Amino acid sequence: MRRRILTTALAATGVLALSACSGGGGASSGMDARGPITIWYSNNDAEIAWGEQMVKAWNDANPDQQITAQEIPAGSSSEEVIGAAITAGNAPCLIFNTSPAAVPGFQKQGGLVNLSDFPDGEQYITDRSGDLADQYRSDDGGFYQLPWKSNPVMIFYNKDLFAQAGLDAENPKLSTYDDFLQTAQTLKSAGVAPYAINPAPTSEFFQSWFDFYPLYAAQTGGKQLVEDGQATFDDADGEAVADFWRIIYSDQLAGNEQYQGDAFADGQAAMAIVGPWAISVYKDKVNWGSVPVPTEKGTAASDTWTFSDAKNVGLFTACDNKATAWDVLKFATSEEQDGTWLEETGQMPLRTDLTTTYADYFSANPSYQQFGDQAARTVEVPNVQNSVEIWQAFRDDYSQAVIFGEGDVKTFLSDAKTQIDQLAAGK
Repeated sequence: MRRRILTTALAATGVLALSACSGGGGASSGMDARGPITIWYSNNDAEIAWGEQMVKAWNDANPDQQITAQEIPAGSSSEEVIGAAITAGNAPCLIFNTSPAAVPGFQKQGGLVNLSDFPDGEQYITDRSGDLADQYRSDDGGFYQLPWKSNPVMIFYNKDLFAQAGLDAENPKLSTYDDFLQTAQTLKSAGVAPYAINPAPTSEFFQSWFDFYPLYAAQTGGKQLVEDGQATFDDADGEAVADFWRIIYSDQLAGNEQYQGDAFADGQAAMAIVGPWAISVYKDKVNWGSVPVPTEKGTAASDTWTFSDAKNVGLFTACDNKATAWDVLKFATSEEQDGTWLEETGQMPLRTDLTTTYADYFSANPSYQQFGDQAARTVEVPNVQNSVEIWQAFRDDYSQAVIFGEGDVKTFLSDAKTQIDQLAAGK
């Protein structure tokens, strides 16, 4: 869930031939048209189960506007599959697995409908998601994605390994950088695991979302990597976060070679940065606890921000029956369906008053409560042109200076800002 879908090579045809909403309807045509549509959703069991019941509920009530649903086709990444479908003109009407980082590129391709063009589009989105919705606006002020669901990342820690190291497993000292580093050193010295924490040190553009970015969001009280067309991180806060991670690597509290597997589940690391999707994954493998990501001086949990790890829903211009697609999108993100989503997946709908709206769920599932609280304070990737290229540029420079310790942090931040400012300006 937190990764792009990495599977087999895309079929030779590039994308599956789709009926119903294929045909290259164009951005503005078909806005009032109703009829059959096709949708894609993610390929994990929990999301498939949710999707199947949602489709059945809609189809039972709308015999003349049937949904045909399938898992997103296999490919090197879901972004590449979707981009290929846009190019071929046969994208489905809705994709319930749209990465916010990819939206600017899909929009540039002409593949996405501006949901604000529906008479109730703007109000529906802002009523459902509140102030957090603004992070998902495009440069022209429109919504080319519906903010759907998030996996706010926190620090998971292995209570058994903490206890073996003589640490307080119920109230670990992890809130400040100094406390976190001291705890990590204790874990390392006690030999309870090869690493205290082990985020992936690989070079994919999205990997900084699970090391630098959550801590930067927390350290700055909710700042994005790029705001108002300018990189934000070349400052004292960015330096503090980068220095923290550089110490983690230089002191070998994390590894700079990729681990083939799940280091936290396998006991190779005592901590991990993950979202609520991991609760069901780790429940039978690790006696875990979770706390907010650290800040330099420490921040109360109720004031701590983090990375959202969201996936959203796009409505694509190839769709002929856009009015039906919009109605389905609202149905699929209704209070009832969001509740079913929460029950099926444990992922957080991007809606206001989450914990009060679904108080019964959180009461029955207390391990999810802090993620429900955290969901109100999440930072998304910037919705700017060249988004993926921006993150790749940042990752390349970060890897060299922080993970591998080549050069100094200040130079990395300055050089990365220069490059990212140019990319954000479309250069």
